[in-house]
Amino acid sequence: MATVAQWISGTRPRTLPNSVAPVLIGAGAAHHIDGFNALWSALALLVSVALQIGVNYANDYSDGIRGTDAHRVGPFRLVGSGAAEPKAVRFAAFAALAVAAAAGLALVALSGRYWMVAFGAVCVAGAWFYTGGRKPYGYAGLGELAVFLFFGPAAVLGTLYVQAGEITGIGIGGAIAMGAFSTGVMIANSLRDIPTDVQAGKRTLATTLGDKDSRRLYLALVTIPFVITLAIGLRVPFALLAFVALPLVVLGARRVAKGDKGRDLIPVLQHTGLAMLLWSVVTTVTLVLA
Repeated sequence: MATVAQWISGTRPRTLPNSVAPVLIGAGAAHHIDGFNALWSALALLVSVALQIGVNYANDYSDGIRGTDAHRVGPFRLVGSGAAEPKAVRFAAFAALAVAAAAGLALVALSGRYWMVAFGAVCVAGAWFYTGGRKPYGYAGLGELAVFLFFGPAAVLGTLYVQAGEITGIGIGGAIAMGAFSTGVMIANSLRDIPTDVQAGKRTLATTLGDKDSRRLYLALVTIPFVITLAIGLRVPFALLAFVALPLVVLGARRVAKGDKGRDLIPVLQHTGLAMLLWSVVTTVTLVLA
């Protein structure tokens, strides 16, 4: 039976900045136009984090029963390691997704934007079918596109719109930045797993592009948020303080650029995730103060 520590590890805590950062930016963009609501932002954050945990458990379950994790060099896997029964991990995934759905329904009821129920249903389905079902889109090379859309436009603009009832240029810029950061984390993860994914028949963007071009894509993606910072800085000069996250990006980019492989790429995920969180916190604070 898996320990509590192993179940916590199964949530992949290092990936959670992917779910926190976009909501911060969306809330900051809402505050910038006097549309911020603390309770609604908290519910949006719960939706995002629960979806992230749900997709992580679902990925653990689906990859585990397919044998994809048999030789994986990344973080601890509950099913792949044999520490937990597949059914238990599947239940944990469904429970997390149910929490996300409940929080989303509460947010819709409070805001009165009932059409967003369909939006939420797409997000829940996207979380499960990433690696779940008979034809998971994560095995068809579409995972990176989904990550960009769900952790970028969906999370940022969804948080902004449900509160303010409109989409702003700063919100769009923040959505692109968050999508780029999150996809960068995904590319770094897929880059590390190219050998085992090829062996397991899992098609990702990294297995399609190959090692060299995947590294180039990662470097391009983690550059985009700082271009966005320059653009936001034209409206909110103090937003340029978000460049404080650049050193963290450089730490990961160096490993990618010099050709690190396997376990040596694991810190890249951490550095990129922390850079995304720091960028979002600084940008959000400057939007609030502006």
